[in-house]
Amino acid sequence: MDLIGENGGMEETLAGRLLVATPRLGDPNFRRAVVLIVEDQPGEGSLGVILNRPTEIPIGQVLEPWTDLACDPGVVFHGGPVSPNSALALATVPGEEEPIGWRRLDSAAFASRIGLVDLDAPPQLLAGGIAAFRVFAGYAGWGAGQLRGEIADGAWYVVPADPADAFAAEPESLWQTVLRRAGGSLAFVATYPEDPALN
Repeated sequence: MDLIGENGGMEETLAGRLLVATPRLGDPNFRRAVVLIVEDQPGEGSLGVILNRPTEIPIGQVLEPWTDLACDPGVVFHGGPVSPNSALALATVPGEEEPIGWRRLDSAAFASRIGLVDLDAPPQLLAGGIAAFRVFAGYAGWGAGQLRGEIADGAWYVVPADPADAFAAEPESLWQTVLRRAGGSLAFVATYPEDPALN
């Protein structure tokens, strides 16, 4: 699905898609970042979380009641530079039920059931109903038109997401993994060295 319309403007929602930082993206907050877009309202802005920035902070240190639900590694992830002291959580739900405290992402890009978790809800309400769970401190946010401008300027690749990306057991290699999976010229970009001076 092409996100660039005939008039050169972005037409489709980005919700449920991945933004993969291009090697030319200079912002250190997003160097080699893989961002899952959680919300995208073209007239209002976009919100996402960085999937490949685990911290060393165990979930139990900040959200102890949720510890047993977290998938490996059981740490808080750095979701982005906006509101770093706030927490946002994602979870997948098997089957057709929608547990209390879980809201599906509004995206046709996902056939799977991935959504946001209300961290104010009692964890026991979701304990038997979720398959994977991860917590993010902060998020990435863009004002109306800002993200589409960055994409047009070549800062981001937009690629389909696999629900498992949000819960990868080895998040540090997600940038390369997603680019290789995309194939074509993006698979070649996955070999780009951390330090271009070494190329």
